[in-house]
Amino acid sequence: MINNRIIVVTALAGIITACSNQTPTPQSQIASPVSVQELKKGSISKLINTTGTVQPIYGVELTSQMSGLYTLQTNPATGKPFKLGDKVTEGQMVIRLDDREYENSISIDSKNMNLDLAEQEQEKQKELYEKGGATLLDTRNSEVKVINARHDVESGTLNLEKMKIKAPFTGVIVNLPYYTPNVKVDQGKPMLGLMNYAQMYMEINMPESVIEYIHSGQPVKITHYTLPEDTISGYISELSPAISAETRTFKGKILIDNNALKLRPGMFVKADIVVDKADDAIIVPKEVVQSNRNRKFVYIVERNTAVLRDIRIGLEDENNVEVVWGLNENDNLVVRGYETLRENSPVKIQK
Repeated sequence: MINNRIIVVTALAGIITACSNQTPTPQSQIASPVSVQELKKGSISKLINTTGTVQPIYGVELTSQMSGLYTLQTNPATGKPFKLGDKVTEGQMVIRLDDREYENSISIDSKNMNLDLAEQEQEKQKELYEKGGATLLDTRNSEVKVINARHDVESGTLNLEKMKIKAPFTGVIVNLPYYTPNVKVDQGKPMLGLMNYAQMYMEINMPESVIEYIHSGQPVKITHYTLPEDTISGYISELSPAISAETRTFKGKILIDNNALKLRPGMFVKADIVVDKADDAIIVPKEVVQSNRNRKFVYIVERNTAVLRDIRIGLEDENNVEVVWGLNENDNLVVRGYETLRENSPVKIQK
């Protein structure tokens, strides 16, 4: 009986010993799922951001210079009276004011006739002078009459033109106050608002701390929240060298190419000033770069193993950084699952 107990105890001890000799699989040997991105060279820019309101370079509000009966003209492009949003060309008449009494008082027809008579008299006096039949004084007096008659015609024509509201440049109607047709409108009333916003500008105020980075001629990328997929080009056209003692800022102006008319006057936009640029650079997302004191590093995958790479960075934009040392083109950068990795951790690449 005792021998049987010894055998049982010995057997149990052997089982326990055998179990204790088995090596457990450590947690670090479990392959971590990661996603990778094969590195390719590209371009990155260092940007300084600001915001502001865009305005058209060409804009005008016309008022009536004379009183008269109001007539809104027909747009030949539509066959209908001009309206808000219509495009007009330089010199095109949009509104006419009629005042027959005023027009008769100018007597433009008689002024033209006087000019014709004065020019005929001048030619006659020249011929007589050449033949000795007129004095130099007679010739000079005929020239004076022509000059005065020409001035009368020009003045009368200018006064008649004041009855016409014409576009001073090619643009779009942005303001067109309503007046009852054929009702007299007084002098000084608003008539027509016109803008050409194919070229726009934006005034900026920049902090003193960036004055060394910003220069005239630098390119600018303009964006608006209603146009998330579009970036419109501009450039720094003017910069003030003076710093405001109150705000510690300096002024500048950005010119914007808006030929596609995507921006509208008065829009509040974001401007990214390109102060530096690197082409043919290794670029990685900002979020994958990890830091430990002064050390920056990322993980790449080699033979299903995570390899830690120390890096040095260069230019930065909102989402990416340039890696100037530590990575090579075609490296497989870990872009997802890097948070829990350690050096030489086994990984499993997921798409």
